[in-house]
Amino acid sequence: MNTRAGDPVASTTHVVVIPSFDTGPKVYDTVAQARAQWNPVIVVVDGSTDGTAEGLRRLAADDVGLQVLVLLHNQGKGAAVLHGLDQARERGFTHALTMDADGQHPAASIGPFMQASMARPEAMILGRPVFDASAPLLRVRGRRVSNWWTNLETLGAGVGDSLYGFRVYPIEPLRAVMHRQRWMRRFDFDTEAVVRLAWRGVKPINRDAPVKYLKPEEGGVSHFRYGRDNALLTWMHTRLMIEFVLRLPLLLWRRIGRRPPFQS
Repeated sequence: MNTRAGDPVASTTHVVVIPSFDTGPKVYDTVAQARAQWNPVIVVVDGSTDGTAEGLRRLAADDVGLQVLVLLHNQGKGAAVLHGLDQARERGFTHALTMDADGQHPAASIGPFMQASMARPEAMILGRPVFDASAPLLRVRGRRVSNWWTNLETLGAGVGDSLYGFRVYPIEPLRAVMHRQRWMRRFDFDTEAVVRLAWRGVKPINRDAPVKYLKPEEGGVSHFRYGRDNALLTWMHTRLMIEFVLRLPLLLWRRIGRRPPFQS
């Protein structure tokens, strides 16, 4: 890692990955803020139809620290992140910070989160959201249910928030988890990722980070659908609980200090 005063931090091990789907002009602000903090940044355009793929490609043509990957059809957040992770791994990166393209996540926190990851490369650095008055009360309360289930499924591994997608992951364990099964490709990605990584023994380290819910007049775009996405989370936790019961002897064995091999 190296940098000059006023330049973004440059790293050969840690990269920023931003999945984007029809976020409109806000994605340009997000990418500019991320690039001001870090080099390099990978943006995965997940089948957007708002013209931002072309705009981002123009930006990348003049910025060697920005890479833009374009998926022709929308595949979901998890699929877009995996595409970015595969590309990052090919380029030799070992860790990736994921952040949303819609302006909710704090670009100013990229550096501190990356530093925490470099200090503990074996761990996952998880954002713990600090909400302000812009946060919808229904969303704030609803995530408590997912957090409760996640705490149970990981035997209290210490996941501070299961849904906040501002995180630094070790790339290879996450790729291994995702390539071995077909889930985690849409809104279920963030929660299932931390559960399955915890099962593999990847320790969660929580750091507070602000979250901002932008209004439409501020350029805010949300693809969250309460019924659809909560149904997806319910199905996800059902699957995880079934697998949790099957894994319970191994999880307990690990809890008491033994280290049997884990697979995912």
